[in-house]
Amino acid sequence: MDNSFYIEVGVLQKSHTGERICGDIFLSRKIKEENRTIVVLSDGMGHGVKANLLATLTATMAINFTAEHKDVHKIAEIIMNTLPVCSERKISYATFTIVDIEENGQTTIINYDNPESIVLRGEEEFKTQWHTITLETGSNKGKEIQACTFKAQKEDRIVLLTDGVTQSGLGKGKYLLGFGWDNTRELILSQVKANKVISATKLASAIVNKAHSNDEYYSKDDISTAVVYFREPRKLLLCSGPPFDKQKDEYLAEIVKNFNGKKIIAGGTTADIISLKLDIPIEDTLEFDDPDLPPISHMQGIELVTEGILTLSKVSGILENYNERTELGKGPADNIIKLLLESDEIFLCIGTAVNIAHQDPNLPVELEIRRSVAKKIANLLEEKFLKEVNLEFI
Repeated sequence: MDNSFYIEVGVLQKSHTGERICGDIFLSRKIKEENRTIVVLSDGMGHGVKANLLATLTATMAINFTAEHKDVHKIAEIIMNTLPVCSERKISYATFTIVDIEENGQTTIINYDNPESIVLRGEEEFKTQWHTITLETGSNKGKEIQACTFKAQKEDRIVLLTDGVTQSGLGKGKYLLGFGWDNTRELILSQVKANKVISATKLASAIVNKAHSNDEYYSKDDISTAVVYFREPRKLLLCSGPPFDKQKDEYLAEIVKNFNGKKIIAGGTTADIISLKLDIPIEDTLEFDDPDLPPISHMQGIELVTEGILTLSKVSGILENYNERTELGKGPADNIIKLLLESDEIFLCIGTAVNIAHQDPNLPVELEIRRSVAKKIANLLEEKFLKEVNLEFI
């Protein structure tokens, strides 16, 4: 992917009232070797387990065929001819929308029977040139699929919808004929105008929550929205530990000075070096928000200054056990994790000088040396949280 933008994907789904399983399925895949991102939203006919199975089958086929670079027509034909068809109504059991984003930003959207995706360029709707693919073979001969291709730019957004959004409110109250595509588009535009940097997840939530309220919080269909947001990558630098060679202190200070993003310094000696070389005073605090860790300090231009190895060991432990129910406190390790999770590209600059204090045999065994803690944090951020991580030892 062109590093001038980062692709953020957010999704929110609400199941048909009374169903624990959603009949809409959303899948996304990053193909690292090709720097491609593929997302798929499928709506299975009906709701509950059966709809979920049909949508899963459709979405899985769609993502796999797209990943194999099959031609748009071919993808459409294979999926449509593989899907079971309702014997009475002669229609396929699931809809799908596929978005395939290539390294240079070239984006293809293929849509079958979902509401048309809405594309924004900044705060305005971006009119894409949709064309129709008519299937020529098999039981679906004559069926039509919509497709479009365009070159994505920074601050573009693509909004994928199932008809649970556009048909919300149907039959009663203000939206007798359903909320509709035009109202959905106006809602999206007003959300983006109100907050130009609204996240993908927040925008998806605003749309689904509005649809749910249209249904008076008793949804008669599964409701799903996925948002793809092309934006500036959020960068973070974390420095910990003095360099192995004192001659490299200047190099460390230059990294911090020239970095364009948020900055964390973990370690008293590290902070002292940067304070000395860049002439930035350190202000110590007595903010004991975590009984296990020393309090944070403040330096101008640095988001967070903490103690080193104890704090990073705790960060590693929290990341390892982190899940959607994890609640972060106000302590130094918690604050590091908040900054890490808000970032897309993370640069870890780790000094490898041996700290005499940590050679004391009376210190607890779990106090691992900085190098192995840093490697563990880097691996967790890459594998569990899908962050882009650069790790440099100096």
